[in-house]
Amino acid sequence: MFDFIFKRTTDQAADQQAAEATPEQGAAAAASASRREEQAQRAAALAGDEAAAVELILQSEFAGVRLAAAEHVQSQPQLERVLQAMRNTDRRVAKLMQGRLDAIRYQQAEQQKAQACLELAQRLLQDEKLTPNQVADLDRQWQITAAVPALAEPYAAARAALAARLEAQVNLQRTIIDAMAALRQLPSAGLPPEEAQQALERHAAAQAEYQQAPEHNALPKHLLSDYAQALEQSRAALSAASQRAAAAVEPEAAPAAEAAAEAPAAPAPAAREPKKPAAPKETDKKFLETLDAMEAALEQGLLHAAADHDKWLKEHKTRLTPAQTDRLNHVRAELKRLGDWARWGGNVSREELVKAVEELPALGLAMSELAKKVGSMRERWKSLDAVSGHAPKSLWERFDSACTAAYAPAAAHFKQLADERHANAAKAQALIDETRNMAAAAVAEGADLKNVAAAGQRLRQMWGRLGTIDRKEKRKLDQAFDKALAQMLAPLAEQRKIETAKRELLIAEAEQMQPGDRHTLDHLRRLQERWQEQAKALPLERKAEQALWQRFRAACDAIFAKRKESAHAADHERKAHLHAREALCKELETATFSGEDKAQLAAIAKTLRDAAAAWHAAGAVPRASEARIQQRYQAAVAAVQGQADAIKRRAGAAQANALRDKLRLCQALESAIGTPDDGPAIDGADWQSRWSALPPLAADYERALHGRFNAALGALDGKRGAYAEQLERNRAKLLDEVLRLEIVAGVDSGAEFARERLKMQVEVLQSSLKSGQKPQSAGSAYLQLCAMPALADDRTASRIEQLFRRIGAAERA
Repeated sequence: MFDFIFKRTTDQAADQQAAEATPEQGAAAAASASRREEQAQRAAALAGDEAAAVELILQSEFAGVRLAAAEHVQSQPQLERVLQAMRNTDRRVAKLMQGRLDAIRYQQAEQQKAQACLELAQRLLQDEKLTPNQVADLDRQWQITAAVPALAEPYAAARAALAARLEAQVNLQRTIIDAMAALRQLPSAGLPPEEAQQALERHAAAQAEYQQAPEHNALPKHLLSDYAQALEQSRAALSAASQRAAAAVEPEAAPAAEAAAEAPAAPAPAAREPKKPAAPKETDKKFLETLDAMEAALEQGLLHAAADHDKWLKEHKTRLTPAQTDRLNHVRAELKRLGDWARWGGNVSREELVKAVEELPALGLAMSELAKKVGSMRERWKSLDAVSGHAPKSLWERFDSACTAAYAPAAAHFKQLADERHANAAKAQALIDETRNMAAAAVAEGADLKNVAAAGQRLRQMWGRLGTIDRKEKRKLDQAFDKALAQMLAPLAEQRKIETAKRELLIAEAEQMQPGDRHTLDHLRRLQERWQEQAKALPLERKAEQALWQRFRAACDAIFAKRKESAHAADHERKAHLHAREALCKELETATFSGEDKAQLAAIAKTLRDAAAAWHAAGAVPRASEARIQQRYQAAVAAVQGQADAIKRRAGAAQANALRDKLRLCQALESAIGTPDDGPAIDGADWQSRWSALPPLAADYERALHGRFNAALGALDGKRGAYAEQLERNRAKLLDEVLRLEIVAGVDSGAEFARERLKMQVEVLQSSLKSGQKPQSAGSAYLQLCAMPALADDRTASRIEQLFRRIGAAERA
């Protein structure tokens, strides 16, 4: 937990890096997105093609595509193949494959269980001695098996056949039992001898049918023999009754006649009154009540209670009437019959119980379940003893040995568990002693609390891994261990309270930080480092540490969330600024201007000022688009400025032509004035019209040249000679100024002026050094040159125009 990374800060750094991604990285990202889209389309078009889905899963580098393709994988071999490949690569796909494999294996296991039940049912159908317990066990096994539709129908058919056999067994037993009861009641039914004999013959014929019935092998072993015995007893009783009836029918007339003949010969003595038979003893009331209770117990199937009543009756004999004697004999016969049935049923159940116990070792049950099974088998044996009497000794010994053999693994297992519990108790006591020794050492030597915390955690883990201990002993050992551990950890607990308070201060400080502060991230990083240092210095209990860490992390996450919201808002604002700047660039790119040059230049200047103000007012744009939009803006501004420069160049060229023309006009007029007086007359109006035809110049040049031109025109009014002399005097000065200006402008003066140029350069340098002033600019010097009236030959005029081209070009630049 303590080796955490400043995730949010790292995420922001990653976002910044993504924003500053190089074109190569952008191209790679675009290629990755294209591959993802193509593979996603392939996954959507699989339409259950399992082989194609598996190939796509193994080839794709995108988890979402792999998961979508995994939905089409269903067969067990392909599931195992994908699981093997994705086990350490894609946990979601691996989990999906494992779940489907588990479902398939579960269905296969259930299929096997259902198949085993079906095979058992078919074997039972072939068994001649089918018992209800076998069918009941089959039903229990089928109930714990999940539904298998493929085997449900054949199992239902087999189960119906088994039910039919059981019903046939029950009907056959019931028929024989009813017939045997009728046989036993036949001698006392009071039927005529002929009808009784016919009924007896019918029962004898039915005996052969019972012995040939399909389910006769499943009948109780003594049932048919009991039926045969009842048949013989009824036959003997009917035969005896016939003989008694024949002997009773004898003539009684002879003894009566002899008595009548002897009567007159001698006087007969007086006839004696016959004695009345002695009244029988009054039947014991308790005896009859016990007999009634015995009958009621037999009706309810309580054989033990009926046997107890019969025992009491045997111990308290009394005189009974013939009817009561017959009743008692009938009840005792019924008790014997039911007892025989109970013994037979009990022995059958005991046989099945012995068989079930003998099969227990092969079932591979868990030890606890095996112990419960054996215990329940013994309880069932005891219950059979209570219901059907004691079992034969041989059967009991067989059952007891089977139970002992089946329980032997459980007994060994439980003995091993008991030994382990005793060993665990010894380990626990040794651990308690170690804890006490460490507690004493910690108090005496002042051990390092971090080591104490680690030791406490280690001791708790060892105590938790001790294993099972007897419950009573476990309670005492737990109390002793808790007491010793509390003594050892007491100093640690106090220090942990202090550390908890420090953690609380860090949490409070994090909660009070302002997300918008520019230093928040640095401060938060320092808080995280302090938390890590404190956690490493002395860790708290795991739950407390986790709870405090969750609070601290929640405070940090809240700050990052607010900063993220602010970043999203700022990003949205930067995008809006970008759109505004793009619109501004578009306006500049499509801007056109018309009208006069001056108006166009004013409009262009205004457009550029407004664009610059709007550009700076727009604010920051996304970093990734900043260079691009800046280049676009500069290109648009350059294009508009290019239009202004073009206009200025056109105007400059026009001005230069006008300056050249007016300068030539002035030079031509001065040249005309400098010719002798006998030359042609000069028309001032014509020269004035020629000047007016030329476009105006810039103010300085217009003023200088116009003054020079007017001075020449003024000389035509009677001052021509004086002005011509002045022009001639200024010729040398003009040459000096031209040479000086060529030096200043860096224009070559020609080979013929090399010496004068060198001399002039020295003078110019000395003059500038003496005065300490900045030399006159070439433009000002050229303006003075234009204003100077002087005669100039063609070579000088050519040099002046060359200076004009050089200086004018520099000024226009």
